[in-house]
Amino acid sequence: MGNSLRCISQEQDPNQKKPSTVVNGTSSEKHVRRLSLIPSFRRRTLLPSLSCSGSSTSGSSTSKKGGIKTKKKIRERHHQEHHHHDHHEKDSLIQEQTLAATNILFSQTPRNSNSAPPFRRSTSVVYTQPPPAAVAASVGSVSGVLTPKKSTCAFVRSSSNRQRSSTDPVLKPNQLLDKELKVEGAETKRFVLVHGGGFGAWCWYKTITLLEKHGFQVDAVDLAGSGVSSFDTNNITSLAQYVKPLLHFFDTLKPTEKVILVGHDFGGACMSYAMEMYPSKISKAVFISAAMLANAQSTLDLFNQQSSDSNNDLAEQVHIFLYANGKKNPPTAVDFDRSLLRDFFFNQSPPKDVALASVSMRPIPFAPVVEKLHVSEKNYGSIRRFYIKTMEDDFAVPVSLQEAMIKSNPPEQVFHLKGSDHAPFFSRPQSLNRILVEISQLPSKKSS
Repeated sequence: MGNSLRCISQEQDPNQKKPSTVVNGTSSEKHVRRLSLIPSFRRRTLLPSLSCSGSSTSGSSTSKKGGIKTKKKIRERHHQEHHHHDHHEKDSLIQEQTLAATNILFSQTPRNSNSAPPFRRSTSVVYTQPPPAAVAASVGSVSGVLTPKKSTCAFVRSSSNRQRSSTDPVLKPNQLLDKELKVEGAETKRFVLVHGGGFGAWCWYKTITLLEKHGFQVDAVDLAGSGVSSFDTNNITSLAQYVKPLLHFFDTLKPTEKVILVGHDFGGACMSYAMEMYPSKISKAVFISAAMLANAQSTLDLFNQQSSDSNNDLAEQVHIFLYANGKKNPPTAVDFDRSLLRDFFFNQSPPKDVALASVSMRPIPFAPVVEKLHVSEKNYGSIRRFYIKTMEDDFAVPVSLQEAMIKSNPPEQVFHLKGSDHAPFFSRPQSLNRILVEISQLPSKKSS
């Protein structure tokens, strides 16, 4: 420490022997000014050494022997101070880490409770082993919510605020196993997913993941003006223009290749248009709370039938008409009030999916909604149709409207999906996946 001090304090050549001036037993003013340039925490360390080693004249009040002892004691004291300071820093760091961990644990544990912190999970989790408790589920589907018997950990269902009904059937745990979802005998292993009005291919992310897990090839199409499409929704003037990306997809298929076509909401009308155009390339058609139109019927005609529905007021509030050509002309698109999306579409969906939808949904082109669909028994009617009916929590397409569509245009089979809102791909992804896989396994009419 003495050498480093001299390098900082001396301005002259160390080979020159010029005695330093001592005033009252201290170094000269020149040395003091140089020392003042050193930060305060170093001055506290170096100053005692300067007073002991900076002066060697007889004017010093400390003898040589005494100075050595003093320096040794000072150095030992500084070493102990530094060691204590380092140890104090380590203790402080450990205390901070412990406090942070305690805060995290406390925030996850309910107050006034001796139970362990709850484990939250999404309903899209697929078990590789049988769960330890019975699983409550809806008719024809599994919700995947565990109810532990004698566990200190409470499994919280984060994707739905619907209270389970006593009439809901209870399925055995082994009904969740992947071994039930066999795809070896499927007529086709390729799904094509068509989104509803205002949605995009992004809404199928859970369904895509689950179907691919079971070995299916899955394609989700962005219709014109939807999702990542750069087309202006207000400029879409026909149903054919709106579904052009879907028609282009079918043009790229091999002549003998078939797919299972799935549509949601207004996507039902879009897939019906494709069914009329490409009947030989579609093995099965699945309508999920979708517009399943009869011949010469428009989607607007269909929804006008429900004008007296109790949720009609909410439907009018959530939809906002856009008039790109002026209000004297018909609307060009229909947008949504983002503040009402949860109540109308996603009342059972996880908050993260509601947030995704609120920043991703785009206006619906109005012209395709009012266009009447023309389908034939030869083309559209030759394709096997299945309907997945959402129940009382679907406010966008109420149960009464779904039943009216099913009655006027009967499909081959109807599946019920309880506890789902209008977006089962968010609120009941596993249940929807199981139904889709089950439909893919249904034998063809020729072999049945």
